[in-house]
Amino acid sequence: MAVRGKVRWGIISTARIGITKVVPGIMKSQSSEVVAIASRDLGRARAAADKLRIPRAYGSYEELLSDPEIDAVYNPLPNHLHVELSLAAARAGKHVLCEKPIGLDAKDAERLRQAPAGIHIVEAFMVRHHPQWLRAREIVRSGELGELRAIRAVFSYFLRDPENVRNRADIGGGGILDIGCYPVVGARFLFESEPKRVVSLIERDPDFRTDRLASVIADFGGGRQLSFVCSTQAVPNQSLEVIGSKARVEIVIPFNAPADAPTALLFDSGHAMDASLARREIMPPVDQYTEQAEAFAQLVLGRSESSFGVEDAIMNMRVLDAIFQSERTGAWAEV
Repeated sequence: MAVRGKVRWGIISTARIGITKVVPGIMKSQSSEVVAIASRDLGRARAAADKLRIPRAYGSYEELLSDPEIDAVYNPLPNHLHVELSLAAARAGKHVLCEKPIGLDAKDAERLRQAPAGIHIVEAFMVRHHPQWLRAREIVRSGELGELRAIRAVFSYFLRDPENVRNRADIGGGGILDIGCYPVVGARFLFESEPKRVVSLIERDPDFRTDRLASVIADFGGGRQLSFVCSTQAVPNQSLEVIGSKARVEIVIPFNAPADAPTALLFDSGHAMDASLARREIMPPVDQYTEQAEAFAQLVLGRSESSFGVEDAIMNMRVLDAIFQSERTGAWAEV
């Protein structure tokens, strides 16, 4: 049970995303306290604990999960271990914040329904907690954009390291699961509905067999569409805009918003084709990982309710599954 109004966290693994981004973000949450970290290599766990000033280090995940002074865990393991370790944590009585994607596919994710009642399992899409996304959704809801037409997004980086987990097809590597999931969850967040069908064009790396370039269209019904491109072998780039019949809103840095610098939204009513007359809204610096940790802590402490539990994560995986099904058939795939 959480004490002193704080959730006590254990960190499963010394994954880079955790050490460099998420764990420091958790540590800044007023309702959180990181008390332990585990690795299958005790030396690595101790090194990470020393670097981040975490009190306890464990040489196995099982040791961490058996610690009675841990209320919740953060799971940034490779994709094929997400469900397995999240279930183990849940059965040990720990709440779970699990990195995206929640599993390898929807069938894998559905196993999380076996978690004990009262245990929260949430997929770690930090963007849903950043003020720029909340403001964009507020603008969409206000009707300022008119009738919603489309969401258009790009997310790419360049990575050819064969040892990187993102380039290993056997454990869930590839662009769709790593970054294509962001435009999908973003469109679901902003449209506040689910897509009905998708169609995709995917190119695979000849050596890794991972999807390295994908173009996707998702039909949300009612004349609303998501279209996005994601790539693991292209120039680093990201953008997202919501297009309506009267105006559009753009999140300038939608996915990797810096924690230490302002971010911006552009509201463009189309009066100048170069967007020179667009309204620019500046958001103060925010660590979206801290916002995510605080929201999760409030959920664990019983002070809020979540809209992003296991069923939401399963739904996101169904969309990703449909993208791959469309690749196999060359046709639209129902979600």
